[in-house]
Amino acid sequence: MTSKKMTIGLRCCYFKHLGWPARCVMTNPILTAVIGEYMDTRLSVRRIDHFVRANGIDLSDYEKTDYRCFNDFFTRRIKPEARPVNMDPDVLISPCDGSLSAYRISGDSVFSIKNSYYNVDDLVGGASIAEEYMNGVCLVLRLGVENYHRYCYIDNGFKSRNWHIQGKYHPVQPIAVRKHPVFKQNTREYCMLYTENFGTVVQIEVGACLVGKIDNYHEAAVISRGEEKGMFRFGGSTIVLLFKNGVLDLPQQLFDDTLKGREHPVLYGKEICRKLSDH
Repeated sequence: MTSKKMTIGLRCCYFKHLGWPARCVMTNPILTAVIGEYMDTRLSVRRIDHFVRANGIDLSDYEKTDYRCFNDFFTRRIKPEARPVNMDPDVLISPCDGSLSAYRISGDSVFSIKNSYYNVDDLVGGASIAEEYMNGVCLVLRLGVENYHRYCYIDNGFKSRNWHIQGKYHPVQPIAVRKHPVFKQNTREYCMLYTENFGTVVQIEVGACLVGKIDNYHEAAVISRGEEKGMFRFGGSTIVLLFKNGVLDLPQQLFDDTLKGREHPVLYGKEICRKLSDH
């Protein structure tokens, strides 16, 4: 499915009065599980050529291999030289390819994403960490179906175990995000990253409609900047990063563009911003 057709379908589901039955089916975990199982079968290989053409994917950047199923293709590995990782310790790198938005977390730990209000504790299923991130920053990185769906660690350090929160599977396109607080309703998994250069960062992987699985490789472990952290199976998805106050030197333009609904394209391992010099 192309992004244009997907947008039309989502408008029908999320803005039309009679769209709620289709929305209930689409966000049901059973549907996502069934589609995910199909994408792991040999029969799903036939979908690959059309998907590549419809989404304008340049396969020359990716390692050549024989795909046994659609998910083999969807989680294909990119050539290392196509995504060199910036190793400057003062630079925050993007953990993935995608579209970036930035939000300020207020003094009561609440922030708004496209008219839906979130408390930090909402994102992590009620764990009491909100106070630590008051006046901090929330970065939202949305991955489209055309993006590379593997993601990496943003810095050297240590990670906690993974916490899984079962939920629904709303799409993560802006159309759906404007209508529902999807980042606290969707299935997601999070961990704490105790980094060398950016303090304690919360990383949250959010599943979306037709995402069969959030596949994180490690439980508690020593981590390295640019090391692969995990991957999403078929579908769109999102990574949310929470930073404490006084850590990032983000340009004001990024916040201004986010308020206007403009996302910034980012690439795995490339610079997002620098850390504040006194951090």
